Order: sequence, then C-alpha cells, then structure tokens
Amino acid sequence: MRKLKNRIILLIAVAFIALAYWGAIPCSAATEVYIGGMPAGFTLGMGGAQVVGICEVLTENGAACPAREAGLEVGDVIIAFNGIKISSAEDIGSALSCCNGRKSQVTVKGREANELVEIQPAKDLASGRYKLGILIRDSVSGIGTVTYIEKGSLRFGSLGHPVSDEGGKLMELDGGDIYRCTIVNVIKGERGKAGELKGLFMGDNKIATADKNCETGIYGNFGESLDISALKKAEVCSEAHPGKASIVSTVDGVEPKEYEISIVKVDDDNKQNKNFVLKVTDAQLLSATGGIVQGMSGSPILQDGKLIGAVTHVFLNDPTRGYGIAIGNMIGK
Repeated sequence: MRKLKNRIILLIAVAFIALAYWGAIPCSAATEVYIGGMPAGFTLGMGGAQVVGICEVLTENGAACPAREAGLEVGDVIIAFNGIKISSAEDIGSALSCCNGRKSQVTVKGREANELVEIQPAKDLASGRYKLGILIRDSVSGIGTVTYIEKGSLRFGSLGHPVSDEGGKLMELDGGDIYRCTIVNVIKGERGKAGELKGLFMGDNKIATADKNCETGIYGNFGESLDISALKKAEVCSEAHPGKASIVSTVDGVEPKEYEISIVKVDDDNKQNKNFVLKVTDAQLLSATGGIVQGMSGSPILQDGKLIGAVTHVFLNDPTRGYGIAIGNMIGK
C-alpha cells in the first residue's frame, strides 16, 4: 500500500513539473532579446553582376544585341567572364576591354550548375568600346527595420520577409553591409497606394554585416561597438491573442518610438508567415504615415510587454491594416 501511495505521489509531482515546463515554453524568460525598431540601410551583395535590362548596341553595321542573341535574360547573374571572376559592374567593363571583341564565355550563376554561355561582344559606334547590350547591377540597397538583437552573440533579425528580385525570386545573398540610417521624409500611405519611408545612409557609419536572406528576413551580426545600454529588452513569446498591442518603429530621425495597434486576427499556422492581421490605432502614427508604409517592415510587435513578432506587409486597400510574422518563425536563424 505504501509503495502504491509513493508511486501516486511521484506521478502527481511529475505531472506538475511537466505542466510547469510545457506552460513555460511559449513565453520563456530564458529567451530575452534586445528590441529593435531602429531604421537600417541595407547594401546587399549579389555575388556577381545581375542583368536588370537588355538593350541594343549601335554598331557601324547597325543595331545589335549580343545578350539577346546569346540567350541572356533579365535576372541572370554573371559570375565569370572567360574564366575571370566577376564581382562588380566594373569587372565586366575590364573583362570586355581585355577580350578585344573576341567571342567570349560568360558563366551564369545557378543555371544548370553555372552554365557557360557564348557571347559575341559588339563594338559601340559612339564610344568605340565593346559592349554586351545589358544593364547590370552588383548590389541592391534599401531601408528596413531591425526587429531584434540577440543578447551575447549580437545576432540580429530584420524585415520579416525576404529581399526578392524583380521576378519575385528570393535573392541569393553574397554578404552585405548594414548602415545607420536617418528617416528624413514620409510618403503617406493611401488607399490603393503604399506609402514609404525616405531615409539617408549616415555616411560610412557601418553598424553590422548581413550573411543570410531567407523567407523570414535578413540576418547578420552587429559589431562590439554597438551601445547595448540604450536598448530595451523583452522576452520572446510565441503566444499572441487578439487585442491591444504596440509596434516599435522610427518614422522620423533615428530614435524608435512605440505606437499603439490592435491585433485583429491570429493565425499561427499560416504558411506565408502572415500570422497576424493588425490595425494601427495610434493617432500620432496615423497622422505621420497614414498607417503602415514601406520601410517599416521588421518593426517589432509587442504584446503584454513581450516580443511576439514583426510587421511585414500593408494592405493596399487599407494602409491602416497589415500583416505580421510570429517571432517564433524569425528567431534563431
């Protein structure tokens, strides 16, 4: 009888421990991060020269388009020219000067294990230089918001959605730099037209590096020079509910502010990371921006004093409303 009694007591104790453990997982005090909300200027490398346009070259024999004839397309990333690595737009010009008009080979990233494409440069009648008939870029820049910074490692997450190319395809990141940014103007959101934050990169004030672009945002690390004493901390929580909440964002200058919102709907299982529908209720933010605007992506969402997610998208037909991603889908990348 005593053995049975002891076994029952043991089972009850284990049950209480299990309940306490499992109940603590969604809002664990052990997972505490620094809250972001500050604007950041992103300059992301593409690992080569990306074709953003196809054009004709006027030669002494008329118009020609080497790129089109070779089968190059908008979105292709050239990573080598005649076996020489291409890292920038300037590298393409140098390689063309060296080839002196000879038929050449370009290596296109990701096309059947980096496909070799033969191309015949054309001599431009006006400049006398050889050209491929392409418009190119070697990096992409923009403004976004840092969501959180992990304690200790200083690893950050931002945006809450990927950076994609013109075709909507996730852009492969080849490193990137993050700069301090100041918001200097706001284009207010209107029904049917998204608003936008206008910002300036603050000189050479690099604050972090980026190393990952994925479906849930841009990730990287801040340097040790980051002043963490000025940053607020909050627990990470995967539990959210309809009702009052707030976002932390910067719509003027460099200092983040907290604004009131309401979470209208929670959908933990959404496969597109649209886990919350939110509505801006803060009169000050509505007056300044009209609601959610481009550049606010990544703004932390707080509820009951805990970090539950980040702003990601605006409703085009109603800029006071938008989507948010649950922090559980962002953290630890």
